[in-house]
Amino acid sequence: MSYQDHIIEMGQLIKSKNGTWDGISAESVARMRLQNRFKTGLEIARYTADIMRKDMAAYDANPADYTQSLGCWHGFIAQQKLISIKKHFGTTDRRYIYLSGWMVAALRSEFGPLPDQSMHEKTSVPALIEEIYTFLKQADARELGMLFRDLDAARSAGNRQKEEKILDAIDGFQTHVVPIIADIDAGFGNAEATYLLAKKMIEAGACALQIENQVSDEKQCGHQDGKVTVPHDDFLAKVRAVRYAFLELGVDNGVIVTRTDSLGAGLTKQIAVSHAPGDIGDQYNSFLDCEEISPADMANGDVVLNRNGKLLRPKRLPSNLFQFRAGSGEDRCVLDSITSLQNGADLLWIETEKPHIEQIAGMMDRIRAVVPNAKLAYNNSPSFNWTLNFRQQVYDAWSKAGKDVGAYDREKLMSVDYDATALAIEADEKIRTFQADAAKRAGIFHHLITLPTYHTAALSTDNLAKEYFGSQGMLGYVLGVQRQEIRQGIACVRHQNMSGSDVGDDHKEYFAGEAALKAGGVHNTMNQFA
Repeated sequence: MSYQDHIIEMGQLIKSKNGTWDGISAESVARMRLQNRFKTGLEIARYTADIMRKDMAAYDANPADYTQSLGCWHGFIAQQKLISIKKHFGTTDRRYIYLSGWMVAALRSEFGPLPDQSMHEKTSVPALIEEIYTFLKQADARELGMLFRDLDAARSAGNRQKEEKILDAIDGFQTHVVPIIADIDAGFGNAEATYLLAKKMIEAGACALQIENQVSDEKQCGHQDGKVTVPHDDFLAKVRAVRYAFLELGVDNGVIVTRTDSLGAGLTKQIAVSHAPGDIGDQYNSFLDCEEISPADMANGDVVLNRNGKLLRPKRLPSNLFQFRAGSGEDRCVLDSITSLQNGADLLWIETEKPHIEQIAGMMDRIRAVVPNAKLAYNNSPSFNWTLNFRQQVYDAWSKAGKDVGAYDREKLMSVDYDATALAIEADEKIRTFQADAAKRAGIFHHLITLPTYHTAALSTDNLAKEYFGSQGMLGYVLGVQRQEIRQGIACVRHQNMSGSDVGDDHKEYFAGEAALKAGGVHNTMNQFA
């Protein structure tokens, strides 16, 4: 409904109350309604799921239309990110939010900072989703409130042309609410536990859930050692549990992102059930590191496989885990990905050890030979040393092409001494175009950075502490923070306005009229930043 339609509808309702509601302003109600477009998390989930589906179709038609997100660990961080995107680009199209389980564990657990091993409270994940959307909805209310004030000013000045322009801006307003891809880790338990948590996350507003094929009680960060995967049947039960959660709640377009950690996972906790040669369990077991034995070689407690009439003993560690063959990771990733897509997944996530387009593309080429529209969400991870990785990639390419690399030490390419060299400049250009290049070549629909705002918070706080507690004193804050906020037009410089003070004043006026005691008067120091 348009702004005027809301006013007309509310006016008719108020009139129908025979004067008892005459203290209510139809236009004020219209404003409050537009400032609170989404009444529930499920409304958000359905709305954002449709956005993702539209974006996925657009990417299939043109891989230049890839999507991006940054990981956010607090509603305020997500809010400022979306405000910044609207300010600089005029639209939030194809920009999402990533909710990282790593950052929830490290920053939002009541136990304090934890490693990424699913030890944090599972309820903290849906709580953060709800918090993020609360802040994004407040950004809507704030920006619309500013438009309403501009509308009142145009009317007071009798400027009809400006009034019409503002009314068009109100009716064409784009919400700050965008899709969240939320990390459900390995499901925090069995398939039933996965289903229950998925429901909470969807009810909070998540339209896309990312689940990984590690065991839930041995889950590790994707960029650490010691990862243990589960057989496909176990993982697919959890994928189906997530789909059931979406369908039960009426989010029929919900997006499931299946992540395979098989590239870096050399262990499995159990041998898969197999009923016939070549079935999915048999394929999973075929990657086990086994030795052929005879019945006489069997020891007490041995686990033995029968394959094509041969007895095979998988290598079992003292931890009771079984070991995969070295070098089988890419083949397992391909099998994991194809199997997931054939059983209800919408997007893939292949966790790699480095950002190398051809490595990713090599696996995606094999996957797309079976599932042509396969698409990836890819972690542009801060766990990668991007500078060193890409300088080494350029070094290797130059060496292969016969170009002289005698001026460079491959193992020390991170050094600042190389920053102005031709090799470093070429590497930086490859980093700059990585997302567009990988979207085109390697099927990456969504580029995300899991932990960027964790690092930016640490870096900015370090810089402020160094200056403020050093010889610069208050100038350390003014020069490095406030003056930059003012000159770069950072909305947060008027922090009272950002926290909702002006919206609160509007409500006071709606409720009490001229008797309202408002905070935004002439003596409000925020007027220094008007």
